[in-house]
Amino acid sequence: MEKVAHEIRTFGDPVLKSRATPVKDFDGSLKQLAEDMMRIMYEAEGAGLAANQIGRLKRIFVAAYENEGELREFVVVNPVIEDRSEAQEKDVEGCLSIPGIGVEVERPLAVILRGQDLLGAPLRVEAEGRLARIFQHEIDHLDGILMLDRTDRESRKNAMREMRERLLAGR
Repeated sequence: MEKVAHEIRTFGDPVLKSRATPVKDFDGSLKQLAEDMMRIMYEAEGAGLAANQIGRLKRIFVAAYENEGELREFVVVNPVIEDRSEAQEKDVEGCLSIPGIGVEVERPLAVILRGQDLLGAPLRVEAEGRLARIFQHEIDHLDGILMLDRTDRESRKNAMREMRERLLAGR
């Protein structure tokens, strides 16, 4: 099977504001998509990547998380957050689709994620801290929600100004 080149879609592309559809076919093309997404995520030095960030409206995301020297990789199909902690935390997030911009986003500290693996088998992950934040960020993408939609008005305004200035400067 030939490798398909995918480009990370950036802010302003309508696919980023579109809701992804559930995956029904767990086949070779899904496996290839997951492999491509993992490669693209690593090449872009990201922690996660949702399918619509590369123009595919399928409910799948990949993530990589290193904790105490151990690298854990995740491919989650049809993800749903089953439960979230009441405790929340603000932290700065970045996004491969909004390069070079960081905004503060408040999110639950811990989540229970439910979904499926590449074969369609049930998957359940309890995550906290940075991993919980990555999962929530990627699921937001699959729902057409960007981190700019989750930050306060002033931060959003500053981020938009910075993006405009970069665009005008040709960076």
